[in-house]
Amino acid sequence: MAAAASIATDWTVCTICLEMFDNPKALPCLHGFCLKCLQRYFKDNSPGNEVPCPLCRTKFKIPSDGLRALRHHFFIQHLVDARNAASKEQELIQLRASYCDKHKDKQVELYCYDCDENICLTCSAVKHRNHNSGEIPEVAGSFKPRIDEDDKRIVSAVNAVQQRSEKMKQHALEFACKVESVLKKVIEAGEAIKRLVDHQVSECIMELQSVKLDTDKQFEVVQEQLQLALVEMESFHTYSRELLGKGRPSDVTREASELHKRATELLDSDLTSVQYWLPHVTFSPAAQLTSFQLIGKLSTTYISNKEGNVFRHS
Repeated sequence: MAAAASIATDWTVCTICLEMFDNPKALPCLHGFCLKCLQRYFKDNSPGNEVPCPLCRTKFKIPSDGLRALRHHFFIQHLVDARNAASKEQELIQLRASYCDKHKDKQVELYCYDCDENICLTCSAVKHRNHNSGEIPEVAGSFKPRIDEDDKRIVSAVNAVQQRSEKMKQHALEFACKVESVLKKVIEAGEAIKRLVDHQVSECIMELQSVKLDTDKQFEVVQEQLQLALVEMESFHTYSRELLGKGRPSDVTREASELHKRATELLDSDLTSVQYWLPHVTFSPAAQLTSFQLIGKLSTTYISNKEGNVFRHS
């Protein structure tokens, strides 16, 4: 009964205007609405048009005589009347509900199985002469078990849907937690790869800096040696020019032997032994880096609601 209460609604309120029913009309799907609400809702449609129920969208045809020809919803009318009426008015309500919809002065006494409606004796004799009918109390008694059984089935279906909804919510929550866990693992794997890559980049940079530093030092030593030899030779050149241009013959004879020896020493100096080796530096990126799975591979498996049916997404 708790499930039945959970789906209970205010049957006296029209779902279009959200006010108490005024002249409720019944659609074939059994949903009821105020006649004026239906007239406003289907104002752009004509008799014979197929239109959807405003609530469940089940389609029906507008009667040839218009929406007024729809059956009066006596059940809803009874609830509305019961809500507004005092105890004395209850008898009038019951009495009015028992009158024929077509012959206002006649009480309904029979139920037409062929037309699915309550009728008076006049209707039975004229329009429903050859139809299968029965007395209303007897027919109502036969209908009650079926209505009760249908209601039990509906309540059972409601319970099943609610259970399924709760189970789906639980599964969705568990899936969200699983996704969060996998996300953390992906991030952790990525951070580990980043640290490894940063370490390797740092090592390459340090190695390049070390090579450059050693090469710069070697360059400075070689430059010093070459500059020293250049200064010595330029000094010899300057002195010898001065001696030849301004020196006395005695000065030339006195210095000639030493100058020749010094020139021989300078010329015998093997400057080619002063080597400056430039290393050949290259860098080769890892092969197929764009397609290589650095952190791992994510695999997604879809499992249907029916056990045993597993679909793997590749």
